[in-house]
Amino acid sequence: MSKDFYTQFILPYAGIIIKICRAYTDNEEDFQDYYQEVCLQLWKSRENFKGDSKWSTWVYRISLNISLSLLKKDKKVNKKSVELQNLATVVPQESNPFNDESLKLLYLAIKQLPELDRAIILLYLEENSYQEIAEIIGLLPNNIGVKITRIKKKLKILLDGKIY
Repeated sequence: MSKDFYTQFILPYAGIIIKICRAYTDNEEDFQDYYQEVCLQLWKSRENFKGDSKWSTWVYRISLNISLSLLKKDKKVNKKSVELQNLATVVPQESNPFNDESLKLLYLAIKQLPELDRAIILLYLEENSYQEIAEIIGLLPNNIGVKITRIKKKLKILLDGKIY
């Protein structure tokens, strides 16, 4: 991957990639793997970007698709060898980007959501419009509005119970 590509097309959007990768990983090692794979796939798919959407939308799509693919792959591997750990346990310090306790709780609650809901709420929290979220996820904007309302209710229940 060229340094110019990284500097121009990945570094300015690193925050997007980091948030998505952290939402789908539980430790620093997995986070690094996901982040590296997303960057590699952005570079490999750069010729496929037609400019029909913003580059940030493309970064979200690639980040989500790669993270979901790797998560499914990891689940298949882990399912045979070890029962998956409860995501409500302590988030490793090195993979927790928040210092504020309420944000830590929100992050833990988001990690308990199903994969698609997790993606939608992350995009919503990044202040993307329903239209932008719909483009990235592949649903209709009206469906996004309904899903966000339901996700907020789930998060409220989790947070009111302090995540147990």
